[in-house]
Amino acid sequence: MNSDNDLQIAGDILEVPHLLQPPREHPETVAGFVGLARSVAADRAQWAHLVRYDATTRWYHRLRTGPGYEVWLLSWVPGQGTGRHDHGRSSGVLTVLEGALTERSARGARVLAPGVQRVFAPGYVHEVVNDALEPAVSLHVYHPGLTEMTMHTAPHCEARGVPRPLTA
Repeated sequence: MNSDNDLQIAGDILEVPHLLQPPREHPETVAGFVGLARSVAADRAQWAHLVRYDATTRWYHRLRTGPGYEVWLLSWVPGQGTGRHDHGRSSGVLTVLEGALTERSARGARVLAPGVQRVFAPGYVHEVVNDALEPAVSLHVYHPGLTEMTMHTAPHCEARGVPRPLTA
């Protein structure tokens, strides 16, 4: 009978070097980018003092870059949102750090609470809005680095729109 309980490791697994992968300086996989977002989120000293709130426009700050990726910090006052968009050829990991955000897509709306992470592929169309009464903060990792946001005007439209270059 085979089950997860049938596997047992005898001795110190750390003494089997050919089974271990060397630590990577930069992420290379979806799991690696999710892990990067989690580690940055957990290190409040790295980002909390940078957060600003702007009632006239969404505030954002690039925290770090690496080979082919960027990490952004965003704040959201109540009512602020992105509009329906995709991220061009970039994939991403969105992590809510404080407050709550609502993500709307063709599949409906979902509230993203602190700690929630969303991974999305290139061309994924969504809108993110702070529908709550309190400010929110989020962390975004893009791979490759974000170079365009294609805006979409029709609700639940999955068709590609016109690329808008980023100014950040």
